[in-house]
Amino acid sequence: MSNTKIIVLSKKELIYTGLLLGLILFFLLLMFLMFHGTKHEVKQEAAKYTPGVYSCQIELNKTPLNLEIAVDENHVNSVTFRNLNESVSAMYPLLDSTLKDIEKQLQNNVPVSEISGESENKYTQGMLLDSISNLLEQAKSE
Repeated sequence: MSNTKIIVLSKKELIYTGLLLGLILFFLLLMFLMFHGTKHEVKQEAAKYTPGVYSCQIELNKTPLNLEIAVDENHVNSVTFRNLNESVSAMYPLLDSTLKDIEKQLQNNVPVSEISGESENKYTQGMLLDSISNLLEQAKSE
């Protein structure tokens, strides 16, 4: 006669066994992923800019202003006006504060396209951002 054995398992034992096997597979997969990628390659960012000071001239009501931007390889260091006199500051009161706001954001590595500002400064900010974008393009291409 044949040696047939019948094994009776309850549903509870099947569920516990399935959960245990699932947890074991999960932990094995987790351990594999944790220790498999131990070789970290350090990627150095290519320089975004050629270090230097770049300037352009903006004309406001027939008054020339020199906008200067100083950059190092990956960072904007400063954005300033070189010949901003009191009469221009009095005539355009938002000019200096808008430039300082833009400078802070650029120093915090905010891209020019994502710089935000107050709605009352949008025309002044637009004019300055256009000039700054042109200067940063010059810094990239050199």
